[in-house]
Amino acid sequence: MSFQCDDELRHSISDQLLRFSKQTSTQPNLRSAAVALTIIDEGMGAEIAGIDAPDTWSNEAALLLTRRSEKLRNHPGQWAFPGGRVEPGESIVEAALREMHEEVGLDLPESAVLGRLDDFVTRSGFVMAPVVVWAGSWANLNFNVDEVASVHRIPLREFMRDDAPRLDQVTSSEYPVLRMPVGSEAIATPTAALIYQFREVCLQGRSTRVAHYEQPEFAWK
Repeated sequence: MSFQCDDELRHSISDQLLRFSKQTSTQPNLRSAAVALTIIDEGMGAEIAGIDAPDTWSNEAALLLTRRSEKLRNHPGQWAFPGGRVEPGESIVEAALREMHEEVGLDLPESAVLGRLDDFVTRSGFVMAPVVVWAGSWANLNFNVDEVASVHRIPLREFMRDDAPRLDQVTSSEYPVLRMPVGSEAIATPTAALIYQFREVCLQGRSTRVAHYEQPEFAWK
């Protein structure tokens, strides 16, 4: 199954998000963060082992993900969506768009926002608010090397694999760790949980909740 990065997909995702009743966290003493789940064309490929790159520029729809810089104090080297802390006076949407511009050089207006998914509370003390954003056809991305090690356009079809998601039982929780396979790798929760809910809500039209899934211990700090 593949998805073209066109107006039909944009309208479909927007409609699904309008019908979706998002859940926000009421837990106290958490730091607020916003992340941008950005739909963009695949371009020249994801540059991930196990995913074949197209021969020419591809208009197939993809999600924009990064590998965090090893120089960062929090979660170095991990898979992530562009995002970060919400600054005083900022809205969730403003923070997500600002962080995306700062991290990968993608400057989009608020009109590009299609909606939001459920908040996800991390073991490291953040409440992440996922904002779904439409970038469409965008050729050049200039990432901030102080924050981002690499940028990847992962085609949406990759998240529809029969072996996704993977649920790993752990002794530290009654709930499993959710992982989403990508090429020959696997992305772990919390990023994987957001990908899975995006798949379920935006592409499948199912109101699937993911906030209960556990995170691997390396993501707790």
